[in-house]
Amino acid sequence: MNTCWQVTRFDIDLRRPRVMGIVNVTPDSFSDGGRHAGTSAAMAHAERLLKEGADILDIGGESTRPGSPAVPLDEELARVLPVVKEAVRLQVPVSVDTYKPEVMQAVLDAGADIINDIWALRQAGAREIIAAHPRSGVCLMHMHQTPQTMHLEHMQADPVAQVRQFLAEQVACLEQLGVARERITLDYGIGFGKSVEQNFALLARQQDLLDLDLPLLAGWSRKGSLGTVTGLPVHERMVPSVTAAVLAVERGARVVRVHDVADTVAALKIWNAMHAHDAA
Repeated sequence: MNTCWQVTRFDIDLRRPRVMGIVNVTPDSFSDGGRHAGTSAAMAHAERLLKEGADILDIGGESTRPGSPAVPLDEELARVLPVVKEAVRLQVPVSVDTYKPEVMQAVLDAGADIINDIWALRQAGAREIIAAHPRSGVCLMHMHQTPQTMHLEHMQADPVAQVRQFLAEQVACLEQLGVARERITLDYGIGFGKSVEQNFALLARQQDLLDLDLPLLAGWSRKGSLGTVTGLPVHERMVPSVTAAVLAVERGARVVRVHDVADTVAALKIWNAMHAHDAA
């Protein structure tokens, strides 16, 4: 497996698990909608996440919670692009959470390092944009159905086998366009059209996805499945979120996408301290 994720301006060393901090520039995110809307608020939040230890910033301008409506292109660009232009000055890897090819083009032209796409570049023209930016990183995620319909009908049969096949197919499509594997990370898409049981099956059997020989990104933070199991509302899910992140890392994930950066960083320091003695 690649131990380095090649992104536009950086080579991210994945021998140590990395924390991707979430910067939602949306009024309707399921977790923190509206709190960081606007460039100044978003940048203040981004800088706080970096002080807390985030290795990567992930900026998003459209909520993908179940049932959420699509955001018009011009509105997403107006939300995201000013933040990206400011964030790239912070000299850390900047990821943009989008599935729209036009947004991908604009943010990559503005200096973004990573495209984090819930559609795994299946929108027309998206793969070609990534291929045309020869160092940009990409995260391909599995999603069943769409954000508008995924909560109506969950996946059927074995979720792990289906997710693995889907991700392998998307990687093959990118490789055919000349995209180097060093640029690709995979996300099995917790909560995106999967039942609670399927989400935890993916965590339990996450190592089955490692034979794709690409780094895994896990996005458990504050997800509904954690609330179902614990009974906790979204803003009280820090402990379950950190627990899930550590379990994902223990099963081979190299990047965790989180809201609670400081707590996750602290937990992973304990994980690293323990594993430093594995060979002793």
